[in-house]
Order: sequence, then structure tokens, then C-alpha cells
Amino acid sequence: MTYIVTDACVKCKFMDCVEVCPVDCFYEGENFLVIAPDECIDCGVCEPECPVDAIKPDTEDEPDGKWLMVNADYAKVWPNITVKGTPPADAEKFERETGKFEKYFSEKPGKGS
Repeated sequence: MTYIVTDACVKCKFMDCVEVCPVDCFYEGENFLVIAPDECIDCGVCEPECPVDAIKPDTEDEPDGKWLMVNADYAKVWPNITVKGTPPADAEKFERETGKFEKYFSEKPGKGS
């Protein structure tokens, strides 16, 4: 098992999870974070840190494995992030919105740390 970042993170990207990860397995996109599945040690400390409940065990992924694939693919090309950055100024506006991945997801990398 591994943990995955899901739709709720898009445009919110609070990054509380980054601060607690003991193996630095988060990678940063412009408006989304992902977890590298092959680096995650399944400790689960990141899951309760997310204020929008975007982090789930991969056993709760969609039936087609969508989020595991998204996390694995972008962890290969985005920069590693190990220090919490500043969330987007309008993050609270998007906290409760659903279907954000299809509407707002950006493939552009973040800054990393």
C-alpha cells in the first residue's frame, strides 16, 4: 500500500503534509502535490495533516487506479518538496469544490524545495 493525493488538493495545496513526511516523498506541481508511490513508506502521518482530506490510502483509489497513476507519473517529472510553502491566496475558495482535477489541474511543475 501507498498513500495518494487526490482531487481535493487541486488549487488548495496547503502543504501541511510535506512538513511531517519522514521520507520526503512529496513532489510539487503548480497547483497540486503528489506522492511518489515507490518512496512512500506507508506510515500514514501525512493523511490527517491535510485540511481538505486529499490524502488517501491507495486502497481508496478510484476503481481504475486514476490517482495512483497521476501520483506516480508526476512524481517522476515534478521537483521534490520538503518544506511547506505558502498555499495559494485563493485556496479557501476551492476547498469544498469537487471535480477540480478536470477543471483546473496544471501539468506545470512547482518550485520544489
